[in-house]
Amino acid sequence: MNKRSSPRPLAELVSVCVADVFKRQGFTSCEIVTHWDDIVGPEIAALAEPVRMQWVRTGDPNDAPPATLILRVEGPAALEIAHMRAVILERVNRYLGWQAVDKVALRQAPLIHRRRPPQPKIDEGAAAAIAAQMAGITDDRLRMALGRLAAAIKRT
Repeated sequence: MNKRSSPRPLAELVSVCVADVFKRQGFTSCEIVTHWDDIVGPEIAALAEPVRMQWVRTGDPNDAPPATLILRVEGPAALEIAHMRAVILERVNRYLGWQAVDKVALRQAPLIHRRRPPQPKIDEGAAAAIAAQMAGITDDRLRMALGRLAAAIKRT
């Protein structure tokens, strides 16, 4: 009997091809790199990216201590990421489902994948209401820009 194979997702085929590359960098699975934004959140992902996981070699593979996650950060963001180590550790271990990482090491270098943190959404209704109260400003574009600025400040 001739069975036809159904189409498979491209991500499934690619993950088989790149699995060895990720293993050489110490990653137990490629999801730490491919889903980094989802794991740590867009704010942290915009400042840091995973380079590799460094495991301590022991004689018994069942008794291996947790790894060190090495992150690439740009110079100015290193201090902020250093203060967020506990958050990063908690999110990575929660995603993996076990205590895989116990340390975060930082390497200062330009990020390969530049990500921008998400821009906060401004309530256009509130901005228009605030702009309507600025009767002394005759330029409509300036009045609307100031209304958006005031709405953004009021939101925070």
